[in-house]
Amino acid sequence: MTDSTRRERLADRLGEGPATASELADDLDTPVSTIYTDIQHVARSVRYAEEQEFLVAPPECGNCGFSGYDDPINYPSRCPECRSENIEEAVFKIEAIQ
Repeated sequence: MTDSTRRERLADRLGEGPATASELADDLDTPVSTIYTDIQHVARSVRYAEEQEFLVAPPECGNCGFSGYDDPINYPSRCPECRSENIEEAVFKIEAIQ
């Protein structure tokens, strides 16, 4: 029996349902910064899989609702519109293509 890699466990977890990087870090007992790096790799891997797609609900400002971030996989520190630091995390999911 072989152990799966952290990225394989991450992909499996995202296939089970949506999650934020913080939730994934808790589930996988891994630092959030590592999760963001791993998510980028998993997203690239899934892009080439014909039976799955990687979905992202981008981060959103809790103050003004801005969600047009250039890179939705990274966690912004401030809103570019209102400068608020009240940013809700992006939500990630891997979904099977029908």
